Amino acid sequence: MASFQKIGLTLQSLFLFGVVFAQKEMPNTEYGRIERLENVQSAYITSRHVDVWLPENYSDKSGFNVLYMHDGQLLYDTATTWNHKSWEVDSIANSLISQGKVAPFIVVGIHNGNKTRYTDYFPQKPYESMNRRRHQRVERELQFFGKIDSAFSPGSDAYLKFLMEELKPMIDSMYATKPEREYTYMAGSSMGGLISWYGLCEYPERFKGVACLSSHWPGTMTLKRNPVPGAFLRYLNAQLPDTAYDTKIYFDCGDQTLDALYPIIQQRVDKIMRSKGYTEELWQTRYFPGEGHDEDAWKKRFGDALLFLMNTKETLPKNQ
Repeated sequence: MASFQKIGLTLQSLFLFGVVFAQKEMPNTEYGRIERLENVQSAYITSRHVDVWLPENYSDKSGFNVLYMHDGQLLYDTATTWNHKSWEVDSIANSLISQGKVAPFIVVGIHNGNKTRYTDYFPQKPYESMNRRRHQRVERELQFFGKIDSAFSPGSDAYLKFLMEELKPMIDSMYATKPEREYTYMAGSSMGGLISWYGLCEYPERFKGVACLSSHWPGTMTLKRNPVPGAFLRYLNAQLPDTAYDTKIYFDCGDQTLDALYPIIQQRVDKIMRSKGYTEELWQTRYFPGEGHDEDAWKKRFGDALLFLMNTKETLPKNQ
């Protein structure tokens, strides 16, 4: 536990990697409205709520871009979130849409699976590429911190099948969406950042862009003798979509609390991005000294991430 004290982690912040309490109340929004799809059933994963945010100008007669977001119960109303923090997605999205900076879009907020969050979001193929000895090391650490109580078996491939084969067709049939790849995006933070880049690599033909805020590159809770980052980097090096896809990828991180673990790995990711020919038109990595690991930090840069993904006329500062 001493290593966590050194980087300023608290028990509250560790909840992000274990049980995130299910949201029972409907969140209130200042802009637009939310329609909840309750306990969406799946052949692949546990059932969960899905909150669909519709902007103020939503109309069945128009086609809207779609942004899929993970940890959907943390996006809007601080009165209903476990830590009383939120991304304030409705306010940020409304501001960009109303100013004409991005095309109108809806947000599909997929609630995490509570106890299954870690297994749902952990990139599966990189984990399976490691040998049993490394699996055991990862399992011991996750068990020590109470993330699992048995052998660790990531189920992110099943989670992505739910998103692609079940949820997306449902959303496209119920709402006025533009279903094509060119209008489909995904975003998340921490473990949600991991599943976002992994989902893009597994389904490059389905997503135009992804935003990965504070991706939890260690996979576990420490860096020392940790085999997970190496597995992630090898997978990215092999599976990043070719630049011919014209895919947009946004990464960022701070350097406080849990984010203190990320810059050293993110820099190695940046090197891979450059080696694959990604230019600043297709990829951004931004660093935020002094920022930590929570919704208060992520909401500050969520707007910039959306601008980069959705508006070709807007530019961000060069990669730092």
